[in-house]
Amino acid sequence: MTDRRKKALFILGELNNDDLDWIIQKAKKEILQPGATLIYEGRQIDALYIVLKGTLSVLIDPEGHKELARISGGELVGEISFIDTRPPLATVKAIEETHVLAIPRRQLVTKIQHDTGFASRFYYGISLCLSDRMRGTVRRLEYGRSIDEGDTEEEDVNPSVLDNLALAQAKFNWLMQNARG
Repeated sequence: MTDRRKKALFILGELNNDDLDWIIQKAKKEILQPGATLIYEGRQIDALYIVLKGTLSVLIDPEGHKELARISGGELVGEISFIDTRPPLATVKAIEETHVLAIPRRQLVTKIQHDTGFASRFYYGISLCLSDRMRGTVRRLEYGRSIDEGDTEEEDVNPSVLDNLALAQAKFNWLMQNARG
């Protein structure tokens, strides 16, 4: 996958059309202005976010001076806190005007509890996303790259996942067009 920031595609590639319809019905599009905080370190979050467009900065330390990563369109935000329910370890702020699709946590948990097919597809997609992120982190540490350098070599994505990426991109585009504000 050439754009390492499109982690939402891993999930979208696994979800079916009914799942996407449910997301559009429950999710709300939010627009963040530059400098606005989406997630505060140490505070519970009440949604899982898909970045539709724009750029966010992931910051740590009490003053938010150390940038860990930049997140742009097609990326997920809040998936780790969704999985383990602990408060986030970082603050996430908008660098520029950023559009996100907020999927309410309570409604997502209820959907997962009552729809095992959705749960299976959702968690498999999350596991692909987190696995890819971990591989990228190890690769950066191994080669001493900064977050600004990105990955210079072609990433080794599972071939079965690659087959889903074109369809996942179409699903992402559909979400962008149909997101309610």
